[in-house]
Amino acid sequence: MSSSRHTEDTKVTVATSGAGGPPAEAPDLAADAPAALLAPRLAQFAGVARHEHFTRAAEELGVPQPTLSRAVARLEADLGVALLARHGRTVSLTPAGRAFAHSVERALAEVARAAETARADADPGAGKVAFGFLHTMGPETMPALIRAFRETHPRVRFALVQSYGEDMIERMRSGELDLCLTSPVPDAPDLVTRRLDEQRLYLVVPADHRLAGRRRVRLAETAEESFVTLEPGYGLRRLTDDLCARAGFRPRIAFEGEEPETLRGLVAAGLGVALLPPATLPRPGVRDLSVTAPRAVREIGVAWMARRPETAPVAAFRRFLLSRRGALTG
Repeated sequence: MSSSRHTEDTKVTVATSGAGGPPAEAPDLAADAPAALLAPRLAQFAGVARHEHFTRAAEELGVPQPTLSRAVARLEADLGVALLARHGRTVSLTPAGRAFAHSVERALAEVARAAETARADADPGAGKVAFGFLHTMGPETMPALIRAFRETHPRVRFALVQSYGEDMIERMRSGELDLCLTSPVPDAPDLVTRRLDEQRLYLVVPADHRLAGRRRVRLAETAEESFVTLEPGYGLRRLTDDLCARAGFRPRIAFEGEEPETLRGLVAAGLGVALLPPATLPRPGVRDLSVTAPRAVREIGVAWMARRPETAPVAAFRRFLLSRRGALTG
């Protein structure tokens, strides 16, 4: 039995908000595309539409009145539609112009919001950090890190994503994440990584298992056991396979899942054994045994994109994480 891979993960945004709904279709930005041709003149047309007067609009926009008149005339020519009816020194919107003006105002407002969001996210004192971390670090490690960081940066906001290592790396490459805590520490030319800590892995067995009375065990002693483990692609799964190979056997996988705590439940139900980091809270029905051979640890590190400009809050949080080297999971 194997659980299916879900592409969804947990995303929590702290003290921030975003627009819902599907993303808008991206405009064509080729030099001869309508959006590229019209964009420079939309704000000028909006000013004229508000005042229905070229002189007052020119004063508001800070441009010469003849320049504004020519710009709006070129806009009408590009559209092939009369937007204004001229009446000497004044103008009025045509039906097409009024409908167009409403859409332009909405578009300009959206641009203004986007600019304000970009500035706010980069604000040194109150900007945003998009931070990814492993599921096993969610209950205790990540909240403790953010609490400690916010003692000196109380207004910095976080967009938090829990996922597995490969997914977080791809999210960083796409620009969705600024940095992430992951294991194993990746090695790729487009990434900068720093090892921060290591965490012991334990052999988790049912409370009535033949090894449950032991405190220590050699992994080779479990060669005939059924294992419950994470699905392929997860760092902890690769470590399980590697450690078993070093112990001289290939694990017999009985169940695959996506959450370490779910695996503990499967172990408690007597469905196999597992190699897992320490539990956040004591779990009835299982025993954690130290693995003496091979040495069972996982390295935890921070990764970010090489040569990508970073905002002040991201740089501050990265420095904070590096300052926790050796004390990340303690």
